[in-house]
Amino acid sequence: MNVPSHIQKIKPYPPGKPIDELKRELGVEEPIKLASNENPLGPSPLALKAMEESLTSVNRYPDGSAYYLRRKISEVFSIPFEGIVVGNGSNELIEMSFKAFTRYGEGVVVPEPSFLMYSLTARVLGLNVKGVALRDFRLDLEAMVDAVDSSIRVVIVNNPNNPTGTIVKKDEWEEFLSRLPKDIFVILDEAYIEFVTDEDCPIGTDYIDTKGPKVIVIRTFSKAYGLAGLRIGYCMTSPDVADYLNRVRQPFNVNSLAQAAALAALDDEDFIKRTRALVLNQLDFLYSELKKLGLNYVPTQTNFFLIEMPVSARLVYERLLKKGIIARAMDSYGLGKYLRVSVGLEEENRLFLAKLAEVLNEVA
Repeated sequence: MNVPSHIQKIKPYPPGKPIDELKRELGVEEPIKLASNENPLGPSPLALKAMEESLTSVNRYPDGSAYYLRRKISEVFSIPFEGIVVGNGSNELIEMSFKAFTRYGEGVVVPEPSFLMYSLTARVLGLNVKGVALRDFRLDLEAMVDAVDSSIRVVIVNNPNNPTGTIVKKDEWEEFLSRLPKDIFVILDEAYIEFVTDEDCPIGTDYIDTKGPKVIVIRTFSKAYGLAGLRIGYCMTSPDVADYLNRVRQPFNVNSLAQAAALAALDDEDFIKRTRALVLNQLDFLYSELKKLGLNYVPTQTNFFLIEMPVSARLVYERLLKKGIIARAMDSYGLGKYLRVSVGLEEENRLFLAKLAEVLNEVA
């Protein structure tokens, strides 16, 4: 086939294994999915109610400007309405940013390992990717600045970082911004910001109006709000940046049910509190039990974390699958001995630990 060479070189994104697929393949009746950093409590109840009330209007096109949702985001986070753009998941907002602010053959700087869609999206658009290695599982912002040359248009900071769950601190973040050229665009991906407990973590909305590089803060309703299946995210930035993002945004890019659910979810403070409490409580439990198993882990500021295996994490992942546990091996991220596990309900976490102990005994 006559396919562009830069597309031929791309490896497709490896999604987590769906529950239904595991049921079909292995005949597991009640598998437990701890692979995709989803909310184990399900979706926000207020969001569910809002979707039910919106079902009768799905014969109409959605609000192309997401007016009411953007107005709500503006009120909640004290960001100018004109600086808010809504997308079909944070993925689309990343792609829109690349389309608006880069040209074919220019470059982006990304941390490695991090969310694979940064590099994949950039390469699809014919951009060059400069990956900068983490240092002690944390973003090396100093090295990322050093990687910026005249070809670089966008730098991505994933805070907290996926898959390591670590954060950058305010002083290093502010130093990073001060050293970057003013014509650079910084995408600050805060997909997991609702789970952060470290008070020294910078909050992106505090840096939108700085006189330095343009900051695009991207967040999602997929994680803390439990709306991953609806694919809805949003970005907050300066109005002039948002204007260009809207020029490349697809019309009607966010469906009406997703808009209704997200609007209601922003009012569901009780659900967010319950989600955070569950995650923090269960992280403490998981940490304690993993120490008893003699396993090392990377402390996290998210709803997932890395566990170091004594053998190949891919082998452990495959053995766990046969026992009905879906985790995620990090070999595609260059972390061959690490398993990434999302925090589940207490009964799910207990079963995971029991099956993990079984697997480790089998492969010892």
